[in-house]
Amino acid sequence: MSEPLDLVVRNARVATASDVFDADIGIQGGRIVSLGRGLPAGRREIDAAGRVVTPGGVDAHCHLDQPMAPPVRMADDFDTGTRSAACGGTTTVIPFAAQEKGQSLRAAVDDYHRRAEGKAHVDYAFHLIVSDPTPQVLNEELPALIAEGYTSFKVYMTYDDLKLDDGQILDVLAVARQHGAMAMIHAENADAIEWLSKRLEAAGRTAPRFHAHARPMLVEREATHRAISLAELVDVPILIVHVSGREAVEQIRWARAHGLKVFAETCPQYLFLTAADLGIDDSYQGARCVCSPPPRDASNQRVIWDGLNDGLFTVFSSDHAPFNYEGDAGKKPGGEEVTFRHIPNGIPGIETRLPLLYSAGVLGGRLTLERFVELTATNPAKAYGLHPRKGTIAIGSDADLVIWDEREFVLNNSHLHHAVDHTPYAGQTLRAWPAVTLIGGEVVWDGAFHARPGRGRFLTCGAPSLVPQRRGNPS
Repeated sequence: MSEPLDLVVRNARVATASDVFDADIGIQGGRIVSLGRGLPAGRREIDAAGRVVTPGGVDAHCHLDQPMAPPVRMADDFDTGTRSAACGGTTTVIPFAAQEKGQSLRAAVDDYHRRAEGKAHVDYAFHLIVSDPTPQVLNEELPALIAEGYTSFKVYMTYDDLKLDDGQILDVLAVARQHGAMAMIHAENADAIEWLSKRLEAAGRTAPRFHAHARPMLVEREATHRAISLAELVDVPILIVHVSGREAVEQIRWARAHGLKVFAETCPQYLFLTAADLGIDDSYQGARCVCSPPPRDASNQRVIWDGLNDGLFTVFSSDHAPFNYEGDAGKKPGGEEVTFRHIPNGIPGIETRLPLLYSAGVLGGRLTLERFVELTATNPAKAYGLHPRKGTIAIGSDADLVIWDEREFVLNNSHLHHAVDHTPYAGQTLRAWPAVTLIGGEVVWDGAFHARPGRGRFLTCGAPSLVPQRRGNPS
């Protein structure tokens, strides 16, 4: 007689990126081993009758314990950040090992492993941030790290301590093509932002709301166009991160219409916040919602919803960048209210990403269940070389599951499990929240969080599988 299954999730309404169907889910050794009706009894059972079950979310753009210039410090480390992720239905995160200028890329990776080891509650991989593409980095470190399973990296077109010029971006994209990696690009025109910021400051317009004035859509549009052009020159796929509105979307649609492999990501702040959340007067309260690119207006929210629905967007990520509002390490560096250009950029969202999109998208009639799964789990796993181990409910996949509870409530920060003193989504009416989150068949959230620091495993990533690989030097 065969051994009983470790766990059976009974009577599930299973949702994948391609299908929705009724089945029991059999789990053994942390993996899904059977799908079907009437599976034999397991050692443990969970009855999901009447509930949707989706793959655990893959948050492929989040920042945890990333080194910052003092006195600024991120509020979430790998303990609190991954706790928050699990309670919101995310079972895999991919934060960034950020290279500082003058530092080797390998040193950044080693430092990030030290920050994560023994703390993470969910599985994790690392993207690389390349800020100093020296010959050593381009010819030795980056190819070696890609071969070791760090198959994605991000480059910036803005921020003085991170930005690359066009020639440097071309060099990095050439490495991506030659070695089969996925390049992510933060597309904003740094010189235009600097020019506008100086003029705003000279006019005394320094409140948080002027952050949006310094970063109008055209600076994102121009940089998105330029990033697409550079990728076309090298003939390599790219993924434009945190797309905020119509003008960048138009550039991506143009590229797709011309056969270019340009992928796009957006985030909750561009669906649920607007520029008004940065303030309509000179109050400092709007600092909570300062992020880049900034939220736009209601008409652009509709553009983003359309792109999520019609396939323009490949990935929906949180871009979780957690800074406290009070204290001296976050939005008030040194305890002071500062001008808009010195407010740390970023908002928390790792726990609210899935419930916001499920509530307003699936239950609001804007997205199908299949598209929800595709955006939040399957496509990020494919984009960064983790599929089919992650991002789907299939035999052989990790038993990372979310059982959804559909109920209405008004969100406030006390519901959340991060270490941040606010959420920008407070006051939003949600219609769903994870009832149970399982990682490797183990219940980590069922209305209470079951802590086991170090449960999360580091994942090496394979080649991205969104498109066939085209390797070799660009001709």
